[in-house]
Amino acid sequence: MSRPELPGTPTALAFTDVSAVRGGRLLWAAATFAVPAGGIVAVIGPNASGKTTLLHMVLGLIPPASGQLEVLGRRPGQANDSIGYVPQHYAASAGEAIRASDAVLLGLTGCRWAFGRSTAAQRRKVSQTLALVEGAEFAEQRLSTLSGGQRQRVAIAGALVAQPQLLILDEPLASLDLRSQHDIVTLLARLHAELAVTILVVTHDLNPLLPILDSAIYLLDGRARYGPIRDVVDAALLTRLYNTPIQIALTAEGEPFMRTAL
Repeated sequence: MSRPELPGTPTALAFTDVSAVRGGRLLWAAATFAVPAGGIVAVIGPNASGKTTLLHMVLGLIPPASGQLEVLGRRPGQANDSIGYVPQHYAASAGEAIRASDAVLLGLTGCRWAFGRSTAAQRRKVSQTLALVEGAEFAEQRLSTLSGGQRQRVAIAGALVAQPQLLILDEPLASLDLRSQHDIVTLLARLHAELAVTILVVTHDLNPLLPILDSAIYLLDGRARYGPIRDVVDAALLTRLYNTPIQIALTAEGEPFMRTAL
């Protein structure tokens, strides 16, 4: 499940004694680790532990309170043209009245109302990217008419259309039914394999993503740490992290999954 780090592997994220403060409150500190490029990495922690704050820090939206952070070898914010980002409440930020293809076009134009000025090359790229996420059939439908899973495919297409090196998703499985969760996880695995893009995903539930994860950044006891997923999927660690008894069991296929201890 976890891929070994090879000598010379480029680094996606490098934290050196980084701490995060929001609203005057220290969320986490002492983050010193490197996340190699090319993996699928979870960001986990209890509520209000600073998961979304970590994403905003990577995007350069808020600065580290201390320490140094590098993103794709550059300062936060300087590499944003190489990052695709899907916020947690995607539909609300995109506007439900626009068409799926127009929402994806925003990933190229960056301008909400400039749809009429798109070029043939941009429209072709939008079509190709929607096809990549299996969204071509609803390209001309409005977001308000799409299911949650379809909207998430549009969101991912919009983040991928500019061909980023790093794809960041904040709770991409939230509010989706089990079938849609499985479909999105399968899609992420395929995109990762086909595009060689590094994926960073915030999640409150590891189980749906466990089959495809390489590693995790976990926020525990006011510290930010990083490790291979085989080390993070540990009953004692997860019990402390979620502040509830956790057991690790195996599926019939031998894959681990978390469950609350009775």
